[in-house]
Amino acid sequence: MDFTNQTVLVTGSSRGIGLAIAKAFDAAGANLILHARSEIKPEVLAEFQQTPQTLQFDISDAEAAEASIKALYKQEGFKGIDVLVNNAGITKDQLAMAMAPADFASVVNVNLNGTFNVTQPIFKKMIRQKHGAIINLSSVVGLMGNMGQVNYAASKAGIIGFTKSLAKEGARRGIRVNAIAPGMIVSDMTAVLPEETQTEILKNIPLSRFGEASEVADAALFLANSAYITGQTLTVDGGLYI
Repeated sequence: MDFTNQTVLVTGSSRGIGLAIAKAFDAAGANLILHARSEIKPEVLAEFQQTPQTLQFDISDAEAAEASIKALYKQEGFKGIDVLVNNAGITKDQLAMAMAPADFASVVNVNLNGTFNVTQPIFKKMIRQKHGAIINLSSVVGLMGNMGQVNYAASKAGIIGFTKSLAKEGARRGIRVNAIAPGMIVSDMTAVLPEETQTEILKNIPLSRFGEASEVADAALFLANSAYITGQTLTVDGGLYI
C-alpha cells in the first residue's frame, strides 16, 4: 500500500500499538504526525524514515486538543490530514464493586471523550476536503466485556457506537470511519501477567497465541486504504470473540 503524499496523524503513538501503526504508515510513505501526552523521546523519532512532526497535549482536554489542531492547520503549506488514527487510551482496572467513581470517569473521559475531542476539529476540516479516513481503536473488551474492566469496556463500546454514527455523517462527503477491536496483543501490559494467567487466556484464543502490534497496524493500513468499507469494527483477536 502506498500512502505517499498523504498526511497521517496517530494519537498515543510514542509506544505500543500506536507506535507500530505510525511505523507502518511511515514505511508506506506517509507524512507522519505523532501525538503523545508527554514529549516523544528523540530515540523514538529516530526510528522513522522521515522525522515526523509531533503534537503534545492531553486528549481529555477538549480546549487543548482543539487549540493544538487549529495551530497545526495554520502552519504554512499544511494541506490537511488524510488519515486520523485515534489510538490513545488508558486503563484503570478494578472490580465494579470496588472501583472509585473517579477511575470510571477518567477512563471514559480519556478513551471516549478524548476520541471525540481529537476527531471533531479534524472531521470539520475533512468535510471541507471532501475526503478522509478515520480509524478508532476500540477493543474486543468493548464487544464482549471483561471482569474488572467496566470502565474500559464502557469506553471501548462507546467508541464503536461513535464510529458507526460518524460513518453515517461523513459518508456523503467521502469520509470513511471504521474501528479496530484488538484482542490480547503482546505489550508491556501482557508481559507482566503471571504465566498461569497467560495460559488461561490462551485457552480461549482459537489461534493459541497473543497478537502482535504489527498485526493491528496491518489492519489500520487496510482500513485506511479500503475505499468501500465504512462503519465497521474489525476484530484482530485470533478468534477470541467468536
